[in-house]
Amino acid sequence: MRALVAAAIGLAAALAIVLTVSAIGGPEGTTSPKPLLTTVPTAPGAVLPGK
Repeated sequence: MRALVAAAIGLAAALAIVLTVSAIGGPEGTTSPKPLLTTVPTAPGAVLPGK
């Protein structure tokens, strides 16, 4: 019986958190218009093309 009560309390708490976050809403923001320009490092001992 204690396990059932504990499960009900946990479910109620989780539902309260979900409803609270839903009511507040997500953060406002935008993505960057510039793409991330990254390069992959060459493997040690790799032969570069053209060299």
